[in-house]
Amino acid sequence: MENDRESLTISAFARAAGVNVETIRFYQRKGLLHEPDKPSGGIRRYGEADVKRVRFVKSAQRLGFSLDEIADLLRLEDGTHCDEASSLAEHKLGDIRDKLADLQRMEAVLTELVCACHSRRGSVACPLIASLQRGEEPRHAD
Repeated sequence: MENDRESLTISAFARAAGVNVETIRFYQRKGLLHEPDKPSGGIRRYGEADVKRVRFVKSAQRLGFSLDEIADLLRLEDGTHCDEASSLAEHKLGDIRDKLADLQRMEAVLTELVCACHSRRGSVACPLIASLQRGEEPRHAD
């Protein structure tokens, strides 16, 4: 009987990991996932460890980590490098906070422009379009 630990074809592996076959191949090209040797005349086989690795990658992506950052995390996945992992996570947290601040600024600017549009109905020039054409952002209260 074939060893159940390494018995998944690439299609079954992709299904078990919740991704498509092209994602598996992409991760292999990026070095995030090893490509098992192909037995002569046979089919490459994957196991539960491979499924767990893809799930790790997908979980890290959902937290906003790039594939390069995930590669760094994978080098630490034995769990003994908590300080390094924490440092990577703190850096990512700073990036996310910066993005949130940018999104809040964009929201405030767009809110002001939408309000300007609503208050100028019937006017020849739309304040939103005029502002974008000038390359300006309206000032808003912080």
